[in-house]
Amino acid sequence: MKNNKVLILFAHPAQSRSEVNLPLFRASQRIKGVTCVDLYAEYPRFRIDIKREQQRLLDHDVVIFMFPLFWYSTPSILKEWQDLVLEYGFAYGSEGNALHGKTLMCAISAGGAQEAYQRGGINHYHIDELLTPIERTAALIGMNYLPPYVLFHARTAADEQRLTPHIEQWQSIVSTLQSNELDCNALKALPMFQELQNIAKGVTQ
Repeated sequence: MKNNKVLILFAHPAQSRSEVNLPLFRASQRIKGVTCVDLYAEYPRFRIDIKREQQRLLDHDVVIFMFPLFWYSTPSILKEWQDLVLEYGFAYGSEGNALHGKTLMCAISAGGAQEAYQRGGINHYHIDELLTPIERTAALIGMNYLPPYVLFHARTAADEQRLTPHIEQWQSIVSTLQSNELDCNALKALPMFQELQNIAKGVTQ
């Protein structure tokens, strides 16, 4: 079985203040064979090279959006990327089947506690519900959507010593995504990656 090629699209507009996403991205860069793209660094004026980005998608099997949750959505450049790159005739439409069968997932951080992202919490919705636009985009363009990998209460993660194990587990997850050993069909039913306990550990042992 051939290994999957993994593409990580990183979007953070204020990296000097990033306590979670930037360390997670840098750890991803250390994983052999993973393509890591800093969208704000590559396109500081938002002039996205559509053909270049489409070729990146064609060259990879797994696409990961890595970003902090901003106002219940993605940072603006990632939305711009979706608007321009996932165009008619390429990603959708009668002849737009270039991404069929590929995999999409999100690796995100949220400032609030997990309890805030519940029906009775301050945000009223579970995190997977807030990501529904991305999930439906994946469905429209024929990609397999995996549950998000989430770190809640991101601002206190380093002080509470939650950041390092989060990054270590992420590195294991990416490695298993590369090796094509995850049961993606089983994962689809989960609201978050973490709710399949010890998934990375169980696969890699």
